[in-house]
Amino acid sequence: MLRHEYFHRGTFDFETGGSIQGLRLVYHTSPVAYKGPGDPRKVIWICHALTANSDAEDWWPELVGPGRLFDTERYFVACVNMLGSAYGSSGPAQEKSDGSGRYYFDFPEITVRDIVKACALVRRHLGVGRIDLLVGGSIGGFQALEWAVMEPDVIRKAVFIACGARVTPWLTAHDESQRMALEADGTFRAAASLEGGAAGLRAARSMALISYRSYEGYNRTQPEESEDTVFADRAGSYQRYQGKKLSDRFDAYSYYYLTRAVDSHNLGRGRGGLRKALSSIRAESVVIGIDSDCLFPVEEQHFMADSIPGAEYREISSAFGHDGFLLEYGQISDIIAPMLMD
Repeated sequence: MLRHEYFHRGTFDFETGGSIQGLRLVYHTSPVAYKGPGDPRKVIWICHALTANSDAEDWWPELVGPGRLFDTERYFVACVNMLGSAYGSSGPAQEKSDGSGRYYFDFPEITVRDIVKACALVRRHLGVGRIDLLVGGSIGGFQALEWAVMEPDVIRKAVFIACGARVTPWLTAHDESQRMALEADGTFRAAASLEGGAAGLRAARSMALISYRSYEGYNRTQPEESEDTVFADRAGSYQRYQGKKLSDRFDAYSYYYLTRAVDSHNLGRGRGGLRKALSSIRAESVVIGIDSDCLFPVEEQHFMADSIPGAEYREISSAFGHDGFLLEYGQISDIIAPMLMD
């Protein structure tokens, strides 16, 4: 997929107040540019998860790319880097337009609706009038849900994977615990450089991973090599490795803002409640749950499927919890492939 940048002329207003000038959004598309309404290719739009980026071919390689389910040569595939992310789109790590330094905590708070509003700017910039298939997992699923409600005439089909219609107290507790880890790092609030909060971010990532995976998954992949081990450390080493891996590619400020955006998710806010909001979705919808997902138990996806007119519920089996939406690509492909047939 090819990387692009979009700069919004004028003011971008945020849902809860505040605005910025010079909004920048990084996005990736299929190599051949979209040719407008006459383009015969189906448009597939992917919404990415918390710390991923707009190059879906990079983090979902088994599903995105030439000859894959989301064939970038056969279809026009697009993905926008979330507002607030560390991968180029405007956010707290961005330099202010007046040259006075980075935003850090001066950046306006971001909601899921702000993220979708920004994605819609790119859609219009590209001249895409209809999205044939909208796909998102986790917070990407939050975006897909919001988009299906905000622009019902644009979205033809949609797949919502491992997500819910509203953030739960369970999920907010996980998010707040991770933010507490950031706050416990004295360099975080100092906001002297993008290295601020790096130790806290490593701890936050370790905490998050436990919610993304499962008892069976950890026990299967991180057992001690010796039956006579005194102090178990393999899983601990894995946690430290994953924490450093994230802090090497992401910053604590973007992470803080995006977890706050997760906590803003409430599809029914100002729309008469969840069922009424879900019932307004007109896209042909498939809701996918994961049997071992402890972050978004399948009861949440059942509720969504029961409330979206004509929606179909499908369940995939995985030993790896919430991360099954990234790992069980064979099962996901089997579910989605028929949606691309017409």
